[in-house]
Amino acid sequence: MSLTTLAINCTLKPSPNDSSCGLLLSRTMELFNQAGAPGEIIRAVDYTIKPGVTADEGEDDDWPALRDKVLEADILLLGTPIWLGHPSSECQRVLERLDAMLSDKDEGGRMLTFGRVAAVAVVGNEDGAHHVAAELFQALNDVGYTIPASATAYWVGEAMQAVDFKDLPKTPDKTQGAMEVLVNNCVHLAKLLKQGQYPEVK
Repeated sequence: MSLTTLAINCTLKPSPNDSSCGLLLSRTMELFNQAGAPGEIIRAVDYTIKPGVTADEGEDDDWPALRDKVLEADILLLGTPIWLGHPSSECQRVLERLDAMLSDKDEGGRMLTFGRVAAVAVVGNEDGAHHVAAELFQALNDVGYTIPASATAYWVGEAMQAVDFKDLPKTPDKTQGAMEVLVNNCVHLAKLLKQGQYPEVK
């Protein structure tokens, strides 16, 4: 069974700047490739994602093309750094544009995201990974995604220090283990949902 994964890096740094969030996503995507669910990573800040909550906000809006990529993927991996204890502004913008999924339905009355799986990756050098993941999971579930067990991979460094994930010589064992569980559970659940879609909405 073929599966595809789309990772969205919500760093505030445009390409080609180094991104700790991008590094965590790339290492997680390597595991998705090995698990038979390959895909790509896009950096949200490199695109013009206009403010709004519709599928298309008009001229120069890059979201419609990105939305197509989102809907083509069986698994969505949303990555964000922690800023001021919250997801980045780019991540919030992506969530706001995903909000349009609430009104898009298939022939069975289901949201177009039903049957698709979402996971989260978080980096920062302050506490708050669980809080950020909770915010993202609630939003992703609201717009129709299914959340697997243990679908968060994160790394946070010591508070009030300048060490970032990209500064580490290797991925810490606990983070590596979380990435592996995330990938395995996402692929497992995505296969099950592909074999048996949710019931039609009456």
